[in-house]
Amino acid sequence: MGAATSQVSYTASKGGVLAMSRELGVQFAREGIRVNALSPGTIMTPFHERFSTPERLEGIRRQIPLGRLGTAEDCAGAVLYLVSALSAYVTGEVLEVNGGQHFA
Repeated sequence: MGAATSQVSYTASKGGVLAMSRELGVQFAREGIRVNALSPGTIMTPFHERFSTPERLEGIRRQIPLGRLGTAEDCAGAVLYLVSALSAYVTGEVLEVNGGQHFA
């Protein structure tokens, strides 16, 4: 899930989204309703501009295999995929948008 251990509520909520997406994806599939979620990694937003130091963000960036922090556009592309016909056979999934951060 990627969150620091001091952020147990954040980590638990991400786990809840994963479990809920899987379960709802199964429950609603027979009705033709797909349920998927997005799990973004470190995305440059006003939150990070305000609350994260440049040193912290640089440390995170160095851990990301693609070599950069994510953008809102990175998330938008993933959402467009999930709502398009290209993902018509995808349900109950959580799409990780993190530049490989959680696998490094």
